[in-house]
Amino acid sequence: MATIPVASSSESQPAAKAKDATTPRSLDGILQYISAGWDTLTRSMNKCESLEDTKTGGEAFLYLPSGMEIPSAVAELQNHCRVRVEHLPTAITRLGEIDLSKIPTEGLLYLENPYVVPGGQFNEMYGWDSYFIIRGLLRDHRGDLAKGMVENFFFEIEHYGGVLNANRTYYLTRSQPPFLSSMILAVYEDETAEGKADLPWLAKAYGFALRDYEQWTAQPHLAGKTGLSRYFDHGKGPVPEILGDPGQYYSSAAYFFLAHGPSFKSYLFHEKESGSASSTIPGMSFPVFECTPETADIGASECAVGSRIGLTEDYYKGDRSMRESGFDVTFRFGPFGAATHHFAPVCLNSLLYKTEKDLERMSELLGRPEDAMKWEVRAAERRKRMIQYLWNGRSGLFFDYNFVARRQSRYAFATTFYPLWAGLASKEEAGEVAQNSNQFEQAGGLATSRTQTEAQWDYPYGWAPLQLLAVEGLRRYGYEREADRISENFLSMVLENFRRDHTIREKYNVVTRSSETSVVEGYAQNVTGFGWTNAVFLELLHGSPEVKAALDKDTE
Repeated sequence: MATIPVASSSESQPAAKAKDATTPRSLDGILQYISAGWDTLTRSMNKCESLEDTKTGGEAFLYLPSGMEIPSAVAELQNHCRVRVEHLPTAITRLGEIDLSKIPTEGLLYLENPYVVPGGQFNEMYGWDSYFIIRGLLRDHRGDLAKGMVENFFFEIEHYGGVLNANRTYYLTRSQPPFLSSMILAVYEDETAEGKADLPWLAKAYGFALRDYEQWTAQPHLAGKTGLSRYFDHGKGPVPEILGDPGQYYSSAAYFFLAHGPSFKSYLFHEKESGSASSTIPGMSFPVFECTPETADIGASECAVGSRIGLTEDYYKGDRSMRESGFDVTFRFGPFGAATHHFAPVCLNSLLYKTEKDLERMSELLGRPEDAMKWEVRAAERRKRMIQYLWNGRSGLFFDYNFVARRQSRYAFATTFYPLWAGLASKEEAGEVAQNSNQFEQAGGLATSRTQTEAQWDYPYGWAPLQLLAVEGLRRYGYEREADRISENFLSMVLENFRRDHTIREKYNVVTRSSETSVVEGYAQNVTGFGWTNAVFLELLHGSPEVKAALDKDTE
């Protein structure tokens, strides 16, 4: 791993942008692509392509909630798609409640309304992707589709126990970053602006937002005694949704831990000659090909050439919890995310603060002053604890807190902008984060981290949602120049790459301003589509007249 030096102010300026004379109105072209893309990316229970799962393969299964009558759309689906329709074996009231061994074949979970998927191999409605997609849909006047997606999350909470990572059976053990209250208010405010404020719908939505919030503020999602929350997947063992052979990914993790010696011994076990293992988690084991000086202290058995090693229960819990965070894969929570469940993260707790403030606002709109006061108190308490554990005045950044080791992380990550977006940072704290934004700024926008690990959620890669949250956070505190610079850098990069290959990607190398990526650890593909990049392009474009004018001028 390598830590990247802080960029100077000149290094963070936009790179020179090449003109393409053959597409003089390429800004119009990309807007047309995005507009048409919503339909291309829409899935529903009357479309055969919604059922396909390239991540696991096999026969298509569609699962309905236990006891639910088969809807007419599903009955019709059976007539023209190759699909088996089944019911879940039991009712589900909370995530992790169902024994997945009772669902021997993985499949899609039924949702009532059409939804927009990210793109590429993804045919499901994802938890945090959907917030950004909904913002884009509302910007593009697709309010009915956006509202239907929010109501799909209500359906998930009611029938599957919570907002899911995505609507597949193998995601019934985990959620994703909690943006539900933000989705609700985005839809409500859009309808209100059109003179269609729907207070009964908001009252219903309030109940579901409360249920979503409560699963994050109870065990096992509590971060020790900090009063903060953590990511935690209820499942065990390897995840099934890794593209290709999951063994390749997990062997990379095992060999990394072996090569780096005793610091990571807790993530490894030695498989005994009898074939039994010292871990109770079913998984995989890998042969040891060589031993290095760094592994000398790990133990003779683990380092014996020809022996086999495996990954422990604690590792798999961290790996799964990293996937609940949405940041898969990053080394932010230790190599391969192995210690994710040991951290109180900046992102999660900022979103829970935002949820508390959103519930306060909903209470006020619904005429519930006592509830509003309760949420105000809860938000203030969370802010106090976040400053205590997550703010670093010396560095002028927010960091995650390892509550097991009882120390603050030193891994600089772009989630340091979340407290600005959520509005919990003080004016002074926001000023320091803005001043230190050059630690992440590159020619194509914000890099996810300052550490090069060959994982997709680290340097040199930049992702659309982090650009939007950072830019909106900076604008919230009056840092318009910084916000405009980041917006223009990111938008112009996406536009340049669109001119070349006529598509929008999941992630970008913000150092080289290219969609060409070289990810080693995790998902190597840079898939097309792409739902949240499309949405963020629209939102950033409309966020500043100056930035839009600059892009318009560049495409003349």
